[in-house]
Amino acid sequence: MYSALPILELIRGKVVESTHFGSIVVVDSIGKILHSHGDPDTVAFLRSSAKPFQALPFVEQGGVEHFSYTQAELALSCASHETSQMHIDTVQGMQLKIGIQEKYLQCGPHLPGDAKKLREVIKNGIPPTANFNNCSGKHTTMLAFAKMRGLPLENYLDFDHPIQKDILKTFPEMCGMEVEKIELGIDGCSAPNFAVPLVNAALGMARLCDPRELSKERAAACQKITDAMTSHPEMVSNYGEFDCELMKTAEGKIITKRGAEGFQIIGLMPGIYGERGVGIAFKVTDGDRSTMNDELETTSRVRPATTLEILKQLKALNEAQLQSLAKFGPEKTLKNYAGLVTGKSKPAFKL
Repeated sequence: MYSALPILELIRGKVVESTHFGSIVVVDSIGKILHSHGDPDTVAFLRSSAKPFQALPFVEQGGVEHFSYTQAELALSCASHETSQMHIDTVQGMQLKIGIQEKYLQCGPHLPGDAKKLREVIKNGIPPTANFNNCSGKHTTMLAFAKMRGLPLENYLDFDHPIQKDILKTFPEMCGMEVEKIELGIDGCSAPNFAVPLVNAALGMARLCDPRELSKERAAACQKITDAMTSHPEMVSNYGEFDCELMKTAEGKIITKRGAEGFQIIGLMPGIYGERGVGIAFKVTDGDRSTMNDELETTSRVRPATTLEILKQLKALNEAQLQSLAKFGPEKTLKNYAGLVTGKSKPAFKL
């Protein structure tokens, strides 16, 4: 019987003070499990890791060409952006070319994750609006998909809206599942979201990176999405954030997308680890809540370190690349508020 296993330990002195548990799976594009740790059949919501798949039917049906999306705009459609000014400017530009207004977005507002923008909002008492939501790019593209097809905009998030049905049809096809076996829920941004076994989520990512077995139209759409994400990783999250910095360092060979509550999905292009594309999915059981430092920068304790340890074990990154990402892990020195070294955090698994 599989179960979640330790994936990251925090050590104070010689004592393991805290342990984070989770499950990891590594799958190639034909569905072969290459490695696992814990339970590869763990059912978990992808949360924002689903965004590239949610954009896929829009791209496949010609949305990029219809609205003359740039690569940066397509990347923002797949993003959990941090609401820097460039993100707000980009989403406003998308809405202008689509011919919609911000008021149509049903994601709700929240404070920026970008430290500079957050200071501006607090200092000037700026009320956040829907475009501040880190899912505003996804919602704008969902509305574009509905408008392109002449469909109602006011209920674009309903489970039975045609664009949500298209997403729900495409996603299980990518993941090698029957649609009836997908668990449905509502995301933090109010959009439909999906829970599937980790092994199926990883397969979907492997196929996104290596769509050779898919139809010509879908393969082309997958290529557009991965090209956009790797060309504009700053739109997928933000400069300095882990997803962005990993994709920059990997120079087009790796894509990654974080999700809430401890979900992470990573894709390796063909040739990085074997001939085929590879998908990696893992879930941190406790949710891996982020923390904010004195500079108003947010960090996640488990997912960046775990991602780097996986890639290190797979030899998907070289030593120079790992060194350039060392501030994220895999092993980190821990200090207290006075700057004294108190211990370390380190991965606790071997694939």
